[in-house]
Amino acid sequence: MFVVALFPVNDKMKRARVGPLPGVTQDIAGYKIASQPSIYVLDTPGVLVPSIPDMETGLKLALTGAVKDSVVGEERIAKYLLSLLNIRKTPLHWERLLHRREEFDEDPDDSCEKGSRGSVRRRQRFNNSDALYVQDLVIEVQRTLCSTAMEFTGNLDEDNELESLIDSQLVALRKVFRIPHKPLDESHGPASKKLLTLFRSGKLGPFILDDLPDQQ
Repeated sequence: MFVVALFPVNDKMKRARVGPLPGVTQDIAGYKIASQPSIYVLDTPGVLVPSIPDMETGLKLALTGAVKDSVVGEERIAKYLLSLLNIRKTPLHWERLLHRREEFDEDPDDSCEKGSRGSVRRRQRFNNSDALYVQDLVIEVQRTLCSTAMEFTGNLDEDNELESLIDSQLVALRKVFRIPHKPLDESHGPASKKLLTLFRSGKLGPFILDDLPDQQ
């Protein structure tokens, strides 16, 4: 879906296509918006550095949406996001936040279910509000990533072991996002897309992708 920008020129309207994803504007276009004096608006493609110095920089740009998902692949971008979260131990930080939230929301008259790993799970709330639905979905995503990270006994510094953890997390997220499992389909595309949507919309919280230098 494109948003259309309108420019009045001599009682006529000219249109420029714009959109939330990169790649909509392919060339430079000019729009005259005033005659006395002559004023033009230039619509240009997004500006990036002439070259991307390394693969990680490219993945960071793709994660923020500055590069089309089709260029890198949604599954690869989602795996990069999960690798950052796991290496920085973000899911373990979520575990403390979830524990505090459950203590705050605990109702003695409300029954709770014990998860297979002993974690307390609140009963799913059925509400017509999209905001509450997204909030519950984010909590389930955080809880799932937290539980899989806590159960992991491997070494995060080993690429193959980290990749194994990420694969298990994407499998678990398929259940959270209610994506039907197909026996011969090992692709994590749909789960990756939903995870990226939550991240880019800020639902998972604020993040700095670059490593900050240590302060002396």
